[in-house]
Amino acid sequence: MVLEVGSIVQGKVTGITNFGAFVQLEDGRTGLVHISEVADAYVRDIRDYVKENDIIRVKVINVQDGKIGLSIRQANGSPPERRRPPSRHFEDRLARFLRESEEKQADLRKKMDARRGGRGGGWARP
Repeated sequence: MVLEVGSIVQGKVTGITNFGAFVQLEDGRTGLVHISEVADAYVRDIRDYVKENDIIRVKVINVQDGKIGLSIRQANGSPPERRRPPSRHFEDRLARFLRESEEKQADLRKKMDARRGGRGGGWARP
């Protein structure tokens, strides 16, 4: 099987890393789908889109020095469905961030006060 840039082929996801997914093509060769080629939107975790042993359609975007570059987003025209629903609504995430931030600031204040010798804020005069 001759791989040409622009051809669309099927393959099996054999490995997932932080930067992309390795896909074994029908002819036995392995290519890489970089995380930027998974979907049109920002992809934080590639595992939201594919998992090991998935059979996926990919487009060959480059073949150079024995390395095969693949793209899911170009093969499908539209991004694949996410496996998990979005984690939370913006307001929920913002409220959680503010709560955690206040807790961290309170802990920091306690540590700083302990280093200064407690609250009171001043030196005792003789």
